[in-house]
Amino acid sequence: MYDGFYNLNKKPFQLTADSDFFFNSAVHKRALAYMHYGLTQGEGFVVVTGKPGTGKTMLVKQLVASLNNENITIGIMVSSQVSADDLLKIISATFGLSYEGEDKSTLLTRIECFFIEQALEGKRVLMIVDEAQNLPKDALEELRMLSNFELSGKSLFQTFLIGQQQLSDALLLPEMEQLKQRIVATYQLKPLNAEETKNYILFRLEKAGWKNSPQFDDDVFDSICTYTQGIPRRINTLCDRVLLFGYLDELKVITLLAIEKVIADIEDEASLTTDEFHEISFKTSDISNSIDERIISLEKTVIHLQKTMANERALLRKAILLQLDMDTVYEDIL
Repeated sequence: MYDGFYNLNKKPFQLTADSDFFFNSAVHKRALAYMHYGLTQGEGFVVVTGKPGTGKTMLVKQLVASLNNENITIGIMVSSQVSADDLLKIISATFGLSYEGEDKSTLLTRIECFFIEQALEGKRVLMIVDEAQNLPKDALEELRMLSNFELSGKSLFQTFLIGQQQLSDALLLPEMEQLKQRIVATYQLKPLNAEETKNYILFRLEKAGWKNSPQFDDDVFDSICTYTQGIPRRINTLCDRVLLFGYLDELKVITLLAIEKVIADIEDEASLTTDEFHEISFKTSDISNSIDERIISLEKTVIHLQKTMANERALLRKAILLQLDMDTVYEDIL
């Protein structure tokens, strides 16, 4: 919608991890350096952690794109709560090995044979586990056991664990000491600072074909950084809403006032979701509330919903009128 209004080739702030929009900030550059260093070691574990939305999945895609697949056989797994046996099945499936109805010893033997075959072809096997904080301890221990496979004194299998802070916490547990000793590199992704936030926004806009329309007042970037805490996914969400707001209000310049209005709308929506709907949920703890209190709470919620719906109708009406105007102009040109 707004991409046509601002003559953009694509949406610049989509939430999916598109490697074309990889922004090589100082923290991401350093994280990649640690990952490449880990690869040179050819063994053990590399651990990269960060808050949700800091760009971990994007980092994985960038790393894979930069690797020489002639030397490394790469498997990527997005983890969930899986047992050690299920983990072996997932690894088998990732590398195209059969696993249905097989017991653990058969799976391990087949996986080891695959590792050896790759080594004889001059390759080593790399497993990248995204969302690794979801792995239970027995699955992490199984990965450690796989790292024991060797041929002529060289490790056959290396693992990259990519996850949230809970992963680091889990690796500090006493029972994880053996795995921790096999970590060859670790890095924690930090949020972007104010200057990087500005550069990140402009970078993504330019990648989408931005030609300085809309323009951005200088003071908006600090506000965006403060509200999003420099987390790329939050920046994307806010900026996407800002451009939609700009389109609906036909803004050629994004001002601090526009940013504040969009933030206020987001906060109102969050407040409605987390507070007002919670107030009208009929839980056991609410039974003690008086009927009058419930009625007042319901009235507040209805008023808020009516106001929100009125605003949404107005925005939708404006969007339809704008689209009709654009269609008319197009027909006149033809």
